[in-house]
Amino acid sequence: MASINASTGERARFDVAEYIDNRPVGKREIATLVIVSIVLFLDGFDMYFLGKILPAIAEGLGGTSVDMAPVVNYQQIGMAIGAFIMPPLADRIGRKPVLGLCLSVFGSLTLWAAWATSFDMLAILRGVAGIFFSAMLPVGLALLSESTPKKRRALFMSIALVCFSGGNLGSGIMVNQFLDELGWEGFFIVGGVVPLAALLFLLFIPESLSFRVNRNGRDPRIAEAIRRRNPEVQLADDTEFYMGDQAEVSKYGPLAMFGSRYRVQTILLFALCFFSLGNIALLANYLATFLYEFADLSLETFAFYMIIGYFGGASGTLVMGWLMDRMNPYWLITAYFVVDAVAIFSLGQIPPQLAVAFVTALVVWNFAQVGGQTGINNLATLSYPPEMRSSGIGWAGGFGRLGGIAFPALGGLALAAAMPLEMIMTVTAIPALVIAALVFALGVVNGGVIGGRQGAKA
Repeated sequence: MASINASTGERARFDVAEYIDNRPVGKREIATLVIVSIVLFLDGFDMYFLGKILPAIAEGLGGTSVDMAPVVNYQQIGMAIGAFIMPPLADRIGRKPVLGLCLSVFGSLTLWAAWATSFDMLAILRGVAGIFFSAMLPVGLALLSESTPKKRRALFMSIALVCFSGGNLGSGIMVNQFLDELGWEGFFIVGGVVPLAALLFLLFIPESLSFRVNRNGRDPRIAEAIRRRNPEVQLADDTEFYMGDQAEVSKYGPLAMFGSRYRVQTILLFALCFFSLGNIALLANYLATFLYEFADLSLETFAFYMIIGYFGGASGTLVMGWLMDRMNPYWLITAYFVVDAVAIFSLGQIPPQLAVAFVTALVVWNFAQVGGQTGINNLATLSYPPEMRSSGIGWAGGFGRLGGIAFPALGGLALAAAMPLEMIMTVTAIPALVIAALVFALGVVNGGVIGGRQGAKA
């Protein structure tokens, strides 16, 4: 890992990538996993609870479900803006400061939203909050991936993403058990106070070594951090740190992902995220309302069904993380989204009153959708080098958030037009097939390897 030419007095060099990959998983790696998982759980809770109680909020503000369309749209616009501007900031100033900023701002604005008095006020608060909570997933995954040995990287990221989905589960349990007692305002209070309290957790994990090396390979804080992890490592005072066989850090920063080395990969990743996150946003914000309005399924019953469905999503995520290290990831993700399309179509054909069949379709849909998105997140995170890693997954997510603006807007139109549920779900299944085709194409371009031939040194 380290080398020095004593006869010439050349500067000692230390390979941080090799050091991280050869370390056993210890208490620091576990602590980073736990804390990033908690942060992503809170992010998932705030991102998904709105859709589950949308009709209740509308009623509380004196309107109907259709009146909530601007709130949903503003939230998605904010999330798109945040996905483009916040991850590059994390690549510039660090992962931990940006996570702290996001927790502080979206927690405060979510708490404020509990006292919203109009749809316009709520739309503005959710729009601005969306800028900050949309960035936590890419930045958190970048920090975790850069702190974990390569052989456990996909699995650890998948565990964190299970916890992100766990926020969805937590909001479902709260709706099922406490909606009448807490009212819609109680969800915003919980969603605001807990992230503010969670700021303390960030004190217990270190900044990414990969980030520090790519910012300044002679930063003395790198040696200090390595010695804290392993006091037995011998480092000279003038050691220069580097990241394995990674190519020279591009002077263009995140814009390098549009250069010849990454261009085709970037275009395909952005396109498949547009369809994937667009579909997720549509169903997260409107599926409960579609079933409530067009199939007479109560919000509490839907929330209970989603609690069961969560275990499908958790299973899909863990299976994805385990298999990605063992087989061609592109063909695996392609298969997930073919199953996703079939499950979405089935949700429009099976009456919710046929509980066993409907819940089975819901579990399969969660397995395929959540697990498939986990695969996409892992691809977007691991396909770029550290100097653009947050930006890579963040900007891919940003294009996904553009889909998250367009698709829910179409959902609002379908709700206003009272389209049959069967037609809505049939049309919604089509993007899942488009995603499968795009992932397959990305696999061909990259030769079945994450990052592909062009990204082999990343």
